[in-house]
Amino acid sequence: EVQLQASGGGLVQAGGSLRLSCVASGFTFDDYAIAWFRQAPGKEREGVSCISRSDGNTYYADSVKGRFTMSRDNAKNTVYLQMTNLKPEDTAVYYCAKSSGSRCRDGMDWWGKGTLVTVSS
Repeated sequence: EVQLQASGGGLVQAGGSLRLSCVASGFTFDDYAIAWFRQAPGKEREGVSCISRSDGNTYYADSVKGRFTMSRDNAKNTVYLQMTNLKPEDTAVYYCAKSSGSRCRDGMDWWGKGTLVTVSS
């Protein structure tokens, strides 16, 4: 069974940093792109970042470019989202998701439970 477990959320002041982790199991991690999404209260889910398989190409939403960095450790079946200079508008539940293929554009086919990030002003 595919499992994606996100962790690392919490309460942080504006300007602060957090690192989210997502540990995956139940599939060949190296073969798939992985993404981070977020959903703020009352808003639609939005894509934050995605990293393709082993070549590590990453993609970011304009709203987080220059502040967030996504990486993956295939030996640990884990992806990370380093978030810096956090803003109150970054407050959301963050989810990691598995792509149906090796590329981010292949579309997501499995979602994990989220971790809540709250940024206070």
